[in-house]
Amino acid sequence: MTAKLSTQHLKWLLATLAVVLATHTPNLPVWVVAASVFFGAWRYLLDKNQWRMPKLWLLIPITLLVSLGVVLNFKGNFGRDASLALLVVMASLKLLETKVLRDYILMIILAYFLVGNLFMFNQTIATFALSIPPLLLLTATLISISLLKTNLENPQSLKFTLLLAGKLLLQAVPVMLILFVLFPRIPGPLWGIPQDAYQGMTGLGDSLQFGNISQLTKNSSIAFRVQFKGQVPAKNQLYWRGPVLWHQDGKQWLMPSQNIGLRAETLVTKGATIDYTITLEPHNRLWLLLLDMPTKLPNEAKLTHDYSAIAANPVRTRIRYDATSLSAYTLGEVLNEREKTMSLQLHEGENPRSFELAKSWQNKSPADKVNSALQMYRTQPFIYTLNPPILGKDPVDEFLFNARKGFCEHYATSFVYLMRAAGVPARIVTGYQGGEFNPNGNYHIIRQSDAHAWAEVWLEGRGWVRIDPTAAVSPERIEQDLSAAIAESDQLPLMARGDYPLLRKAFLNFDSINNGWNQWVLGYDDKKQMELLKKLTSKNWSLSELVFWMMGAISIVMTITFLALIKTVQRQKSPAERLYAQYLNKLKHANLQPYSHEGALDFAKRAALALPNQASNIMLIAQNYNVLQYSQAPNPLLLQSLALLIQQFTLK
Repeated sequence: MTAKLSTQHLKWLLATLAVVLATHTPNLPVWVVAASVFFGAWRYLLDKNQWRMPKLWLLIPITLLVSLGVVLNFKGNFGRDASLALLVVMASLKLLETKVLRDYILMIILAYFLVGNLFMFNQTIATFALSIPPLLLLTATLISISLLKTNLENPQSLKFTLLLAGKLLLQAVPVMLILFVLFPRIPGPLWGIPQDAYQGMTGLGDSLQFGNISQLTKNSSIAFRVQFKGQVPAKNQLYWRGPVLWHQDGKQWLMPSQNIGLRAETLVTKGATIDYTITLEPHNRLWLLLLDMPTKLPNEAKLTHDYSAIAANPVRTRIRYDATSLSAYTLGEVLNEREKTMSLQLHEGENPRSFELAKSWQNKSPADKVNSALQMYRTQPFIYTLNPPILGKDPVDEFLFNARKGFCEHYATSFVYLMRAAGVPARIVTGYQGGEFNPNGNYHIIRQSDAHAWAEVWLEGRGWVRIDPTAAVSPERIEQDLSAAIAESDQLPLMARGDYPLLRKAFLNFDSINNGWNQWVLGYDDKKQMELLKKLTSKNWSLSELVFWMMGAISIVMTITFLALIKTVQRQKSPAERLYAQYLNKLKHANLQPYSHEGALDFAKRAALALPNQASNIMLIAQNYNVLQYSQAPNPLLLQSLALLIQQFTLK
C-alpha cells in the first residue's frame, strides 16, 4: 500500500475527480469549485516540476481558512449544502498530501461517496444517467492504480481498462436488482434530509396577493400528476382545491388558523364519485391538492373545516395517494355566525368606490348580486394579462375602475371584496385549474403554470358555490389553457405554450418514462414491494422470508457469475498461454508442476535442477514465455520460436 504511482495515474485521477466535481457544480458555491480546481492544478504542478509536497505548517492554515469560508458562506447552517461544500473542498485539499497507493484509494472512495451525494439533490432519471460516467471513470481509475504497470497513455491499455470497468459495473447489476426488489423497505425515509434541502421548492403559497400567481405561471415545473380510474371530468371542471383564504390583511389574503375550532362544513353528495390517483411533487408545505370536492383522503391526512386537505407533515418528498371527489355536491348548507363574520370581514374606509358599487346592489337577491358582478366583468373592457400594473393604496378600486388589467388573483380578490361589501359571504380558494393530458401514460400533468384562484360564495339553500370570475373575462383560460387566454403567451414557459407541438410531444414522451421511474423506482415503497411479491407468488411475505430469499438469490447470482468468469478466463487464454499449457502437460510425466506461488522463471529453475539434460531449453522456454506475456505489442516471430521449442521438447 506504500507503492508510489506514476504521473499517468495522477493525471487519470485528477481528470476523474474533475468529472465528479463537474456533476456537483450546480450544487456548490462558485468559490468552492474554484478552490477545488486550484488545489487540483497545484497537485499537478507539484508532480510535473518535482516540487516538494506542502508541509503541515502551510496546509493547516489553508484548511482553517476554507472551513471558515464554508461556515460564513452558509451562515453557520450546517446542513446538506454546507456538508457537501466542506467535503468537496477537503477532498481537493487531500490531493496535496496524496503520494502512495493508499492515498489514491482513499481519494477514490471519497469520490464514490460524492457521486452518491448527487441523489441528495435529485432522484430523476437524468441524475441517474449523470452518475454513470463518473462511476465508470472511478472504477477504471481504481483498476489502473491496482495494475501499476498499466500504461494509460496507450490507447489499447486505456480501452482495456474502461471495458473492464464497464464489465465490473454490469456484473453488479443483477445484485443491485435483487437488492432493489427484495431488500426490506422501511416505511418513511431512512434518514432525515437537512432543512436546507427544502429551500427553493416552488409551489402554491399559503397567502395571496396581487402578482403571486401570475409569477408562478412562469414556472413550467410539474406540480402533480393525476391518473383517473374512470371517466375523466371535462376540462372546465378540473379545479384542484388547495388553501382556502378567509382573512384580508392589507393587500394579502390568508388562511385561517388550523386551530380555529370550527366544525367541518357539511357535505351532501349529489353526483357520481370520481376516483383518481395523484403523484404530488414536494413543495415543503402541508396541503395536498385534490379535485373539488374531495370526500376520500389519503392516509394520515385530514380536512380543514373548509375542505382543504392537510398532510400530517410538510410534503418534502414525492408522494402518491388515492382520492375520491364528487362531481356534484352541496357544501355547508348552514352558515354559523362565526363563519358569517369571517366571510363578510372588510377593512373600514378602504376601496370606497368598490364599496359604493356593491351597496348599489343591496335591493337585489344574493344570486343577482353575483350575476351583477360577473356581468360587469363580461361587459366592461377588462383584460386578462400576465403583466398587470402595480396597484396602490386602494387596490380593488384601482383595478376595477382604472387599470382593468389583471390575472386570476385580481379577479378573485376583487370579486370576493364586492360580494362581501354587498353582504354576500365569500372567500377565496387557491389551487390549480385544468391540466395537460398525456396519452402515452394516460394521465394528466398539472404544472405550476396552471396555478389559479377562484371564489366561493354562500347562497341560501345552495351552500358554498364555486364562482370563477376569470371565466367571465377569459373563458378560454378555463375551457382550453393559459396560452389560449393571454396575448403574452411568449412569456410563458415553453411547456405551457402551444406553438411548439414537436417539443411538447417529445416532452410528453419523456415524461411518461419519467412518470414510470417515479412510480416504480422512486415510489417502490414497502406497500408496493409487498403488492408486487404477492402478485408474483400469491402469498404474503414476512420480513424473515424477504431476508432469506434476498441472501439466497445473491448467493446464486454470485456463484453463477464466478463460474462464468472462470470459464471466460480459461476460454480467453492467449496463444502463449495455450503453448505453455502444452509444455506443462509434458512435464506432468516427470511429476513437475508449478506451485501456485511460482512464476515461470522460478519454476524453470526448479525444473532445470530436476532435468539437467534439458536445463537450457527449460530456461529458454520460460524466458520467451515471460517476454510474450508482458510485452506491450505482439511478437509473432518469438511466438513461433516458443512453439518450436515446446514442440521439440522431450523428457528423454
